[in-house]
Formats: sequence, C-alpha cells, structure tokens
Amino acid sequence: MPTTPGPVLTVEDLSVQYRPALGPVVDAVRHASLRVDPGELVGLAGESGSGKTTFAQAVLRLLRRPGHVTGGTIRWGDTDVTDLDDDALRPLRWSAVATVFQSSMNALNPVVRVRRVFEDVIAAHDDPDRPTDARERAAELFDLVSVDPRFLDRYPHELSGGMRQRVNLALALALRPRLVLFDEPTTGLDVVVQKSVLDKIRELQARERFGAVLITHDMGTLLDNADRVAVMYEGEVVEDLNTAQAVTTGPRHPYSIHLVGSYAELLGERVPGYTGPEIAEPAEVPRPVAHDPVVQVEDLRRRFTRRRGWRTEHVDAVQGVSFTLREGAVTALVGQSGSGKSTIARVLTRIDVPTSGTVRYLDQEQHRPHDVAALRGAVAAEYRRNVQYVFQDPYSALNPTLTVGYALSRPLANYHHLGRRAALERAADLLEQVGLTPAGRYLGRLPHQLSGGQRQRVVIARALAAEPRLVVADEPIASLDVSIRAEILEVLQSLVADHGVGMLYITHDLLSAATLADDVLVLREGALVESGPAAEVIGDPQADYTRELLDAIPHPFARRTSA
Repeated sequence: MPTTPGPVLTVEDLSVQYRPALGPVVDAVRHASLRVDPGELVGLAGESGSGKTTFAQAVLRLLRRPGHVTGGTIRWGDTDVTDLDDDALRPLRWSAVATVFQSSMNALNPVVRVRRVFEDVIAAHDDPDRPTDARERAAELFDLVSVDPRFLDRYPHELSGGMRQRVNLALALALRPRLVLFDEPTTGLDVVVQKSVLDKIRELQARERFGAVLITHDMGTLLDNADRVAVMYEGEVVEDLNTAQAVTTGPRHPYSIHLVGSYAELLGERVPGYTGPEIAEPAEVPRPVAHDPVVQVEDLRRRFTRRRGWRTEHVDAVQGVSFTLREGAVTALVGQSGSGKSTIARVLTRIDVPTSGTVRYLDQEQHRPHDVAALRGAVAAEYRRNVQYVFQDPYSALNPTLTVGYALSRPLANYHHLGRRAALERAADLLEQVGLTPAGRYLGRLPHQLSGGQRQRVVIARALAAEPRLVVADEPIASLDVSIRAEILEVLQSLVADHGVGMLYITHDLLSAATLADDVLVLREGALVESGPAAEVIGDPQADYTRELLDAIPHPFARRTSA
C-alpha cells in the first residue's frame, strides 16, 4: 500500500457528547486535536474515564448512540471521514485504518477457528490483481507476535488471554494499513511478550512507515516506546509531550506530572514537581504475623488432552507445583501468558480439577484438611465464601444485565443476610474502598456504562463483599491506570494487614508484586523455576528466567543516567 506523503491521521478540535434519553448530557471529549505522521508512534494517556476510548471510537467512526460528534474534523490521510457513510468507509477500514480494541480477548468469534478469521479478513479486501496467500500471511503474522502457527487451527477458548490478545494484534496488521490504533493492546500481556510485540511494531513501522496511536494507562510503556505522548484529562488533550523530554526534565501540566510521577515512584525515581506520597519499600510495609494455612497445594499437575483428527495432543499446563497460602500473607504468582497461572487459580477456586496432586483446605473452626476437589455440603459452601476470585477479564466477569448495586448486594444478602437497604449501603462503602467515588454515581449503572478500569474495581469490590479468608486475584490491576493502581494496591494491602486475609496475587507486573507480596513464585511453562521471599527473588534473582522478566519492565528513566 502506498505511503501517505502527509500525516496519516489529523484530528482537529474534536468534540463528542453523550446524549442519553434520560439524564444529563456528558461532554466526553472537548476540542481535542491530534496529528500522527508516517512511522510515528503517538501515545494517548489518561486515567480510566478520561475520554481515551471515546476519542478512539470517534476517530475510527465507530461511535454509537447516544454518542455524537458535535464538532471538529477527522482525516485519514488526505480523506476527510468526519461525515462519510458506512458504504464509503467500508473499503477504507482495515486496509487504510485498523484497530485493536480494548476488549480484544472477546473480539474473536468463539465458534470459528482462528485461521478462518484471518482468511475472511484478507479475502474481503483482496486485490484481484495481486492475490494474497492468506495461510502464508497468517503464519507470518503469528510469527510476528510470537505465537506458534499451530494455534491457527485452534478455537479462541483454547488460547490463553495473552495469546488471544496477540492474535488480535496480528489481525490488525494483516492488510498493512497506513494507520493502526491500539486501544489498551498490551493489557493481557506479560512484560516479556509486551516488550517483544512493541519492539516488533516499531521495527515494522520503520520498514513500512505506518503511523500508530497507542492508547493505554501504562505510562511506563508509553514513555519507553512512544515518540510523543498526548495526555487526556476530563475529555481534553491537556499536554503533548516529547517522551525524551518528559523523562529528563518532566512534564508541565499538573495532571501530566501526576501520571508520570506515579509511575516514576514505583521505580524509585522522582519527577520534578511531583509531590505525591512515596510508595513504601516492601520491607517497610507493616505485615501481620501470618496465621494458619488456608490452602495447601502439593505436587499439583494439570494435563489437558485434545483430539486433532486421528491424533491426541497432551498439554501439561501445570507440572508438579507446591506451595502454601496463609491468612495475613500475600503470595505472588508471576510468569508469562500461558505459563499456567490462571489454570492454578481455576483449580483453587474449584472451576477446574487437578489431574494429580492435592489441594487441601483447612476449615476455620476445626482446621481439618479437606480435599478441595471432593468438597460437598456445608464445607463446600464455607469454601466458596472464604476463597473468592477476582477474574482477569472485567468485561466478562460482570453480568451485562445487572446494575452495579445489584451485583454487589447479592453476595451481601447471601453471605451476611442483609436487607436491601443495608446491602446497598454496604455496597456503596465497598465502591468507596476501591476508588469509585461518589458511590451513588455507580450503583445504578450497567457494566457497559463503565470504563474498563471502573469495571475491574467493581469486580474487586464484589470479591471483598464476602469478607473472605483468601482472595485469588488474577491480574486485578491490569486494567487500571497507574495513579489508581496505587490506590487498589493500598486497598489490597489493608485487606491483608487489617483483616488478616490471605492472597494469591497473580500478575505480570513485578513492580506491584514487589510492593504487595511477602513471597513470590515464578512460573514458567507450568513449572516453578524460583520461589522465596519477595525481597530476595526480586532483589537478587537466581534464575535466568526471573532476570529476564525483570529486565523487560519498562524503565524509561534509565535515559537520565545514560544521557
């Protein structure tokens, strides 16, 4: 596809309003402007609800009612698309402009094999004069995003969350578009794969000169990869930062200083003008004395068997893992996508059963060991209450037809026998704890009326409603912006310190593991490669794989010392 001589995207003075049938008009985007040149990677930063996704939907001409573009212009290359109809836009989409949606793990058709998705996209836009080998192109794209081409013949549910995310990254690049808009594309990826994918994207940009907009709340990723960062706050682009300047002299706008400073604090760096509270080192965080074990895992193994025609395939997702989870202690389970972390979480929460090994639960009254897979009756009910799961994907974790207030009040009524009024009051308290303030604004909302970060906070609040002994938190802050992450980590920290709750903290984010965890388990391809106290494993790793994970963490402020 020929390269556009001028900018591949020009947005001028864009304004977007939401006009619901009932309720007030919301100015989601106000007079926002953005320009992207060929080969340039522009970041769009801001906390959940700042208008990033609405801006992206308007730019892609995918904005749905009650959203309305009320002013400004949008140009893809030289084409003004502000008022084009669907018939005129159809040939331009995916060939001129492509996207990776925020909820890309749910963007694949669950009843269609992955290969068919690629073939359909390529066939729909194929140039009859230049036929494309869809199979060859699909394999090439899978190699680009570090996924084995054999997964082309799988269904989406047979892939891990991170693998599905990478498949959608590959799909966006299928027709070599001039502009690619990435809306939170690395949320489900571990730091190693995230770095390799972004490095590949930059490599492709240098070769094929397509422009890109990277929308994310992860300031480390933006500062480490983007050429420029536009910062959004309450629907406005308040600052357009050159990233090299941002990490050396710091931003100027107070909100930009807050975003950059919050991330710098996690790395032990300081940003000029940032006055936020320092995050305590792991050793300085007060910990309660760990109590009795809640769950004991011994030699856990989980093998999945699949039929491929006349062949039988075996996948050992978990291989001989042992550990103990205690009240008043946090154990972080760290590893790349597909390493078996979520499989362990599903076994612990009785969603899945182990192939071999034992998972034992010690009941609260008699501390008798019970085989989790065989629990029945009152002990099973006790286990369900005392071991709560915070799911990785907030988009599928909430019932789309139930309001936030109802979703939180049901476990409060079931476990604590509260009446409707008392349950709603307690639900409001839980929302306040996880940073959704004022709570009254959210109790009557449906999940689709919340941003991704807001939904994840509701999921965390729902888990806390049961007052559990153990929380299995599967990537609980992956969808949250960096300024809110610190608040959620503080909530989880207080849950452990004040109430003695134990936690299995499953994460790709070793920075948060260092802040929150007492112990760290490093998992690779289903096997433990290193374990021990968090300060030792993260501060002085012994395994090469652990060092690889730590080296992949974005550290843009290293430029200060190298400059």
